[in-house]
Amino acid sequence: MFKHILVPTDGSPLSEGTVARAVLFAKDAGARITFFYAQPDFPMPIYGEGALIDPTTPDQFAKSAEEEARKILGKAKAVADSEGVAADTDTIVNEVPYEAVIDAAKRHGCDLIFMASHGRRGIAGLLLGSETQKVLTHSNIPVLVYR
Repeated sequence: MFKHILVPTDGSPLSEGTVARAVLFAKDAGARITFFYAQPDFPMPIYGEGALIDPTTPDQFAKSAEEEARKILGKAKAVADSEGVAADTDTIVNEVPYEAVIDAAKRHGCDLIFMASHGRRGIAGLLLGSETQKVLTHSNIPVLVYR
């Protein structure tokens, strides 16, 4: 049976549903959870006709991403706390989300990765869906994909 489950989350509605289901799964299994959020790296600035399109500085971006991570992970941990499931949180900045997920699972000694089939909608949803696929194909740790 599984003892330590990594649950990647991005705060999307599907991801929140996956968090709730993962908590119940962990409760039934008597497992603990580490919720994980892969923070985006600072995007390259885009210039248009000599003007910077996004005036955010790397420091402002990092602070905003850290606040978003704290909010998303705090919400997930509250779900686990309400069900009496032991849970920790982790976040890291990484340009390659699927690698960050696999590395987090290894770093925390997790024996299962429990993740949503997709995240955000639109182009971002395609990207996050492909991240799930990449975790599935590159992880040596079992992956449970929740739809």
